[in-house]
Amino acid sequence: QVQLVESGGGLVQAGGSLRLSCAASGSFSSSLVVMGWYRQAPGQQRDLVATIASGGSTNYGDSVKGRFTISRDNAKNTVYLQMSSLKSEDTGVYFCYTYSGRLGRSYWGQGTQVTVSS
Repeated sequence: QVQLVESGGGLVQAGGSLRLSCAASGSFSSSLVVMGWYRQAPGQQRDLVATIASGGSTNYGDSVKGRFTISRDNAKNTVYLQMSSLKSEDTGVYFCYTYSGRLGRSYWGQGTQVTVSS
């Protein structure tokens, strides 16, 4: 099993910045092929924010390109999301995601709320 613990959410004004962190732990946390973030606004589906592979390749949702940066520390099994130039439409619950190659399945964190006030 893999456990994901998110931190860093909160309330911020439009134009501001926040940094999210997600630490993975468990017996197979070292085999995390992909780590990333998805978000879900009230009444909406869960959408891709960004993912990063163990080798460093990244993928971003169109709405966050140029404003958000994803990074990871493989030694710490931790993924980070630096969010800048935040907009009210970035408001939502941000879920950490990972796929374990060893276990052949995905895992999700419990989510952290990000609220951007305009």
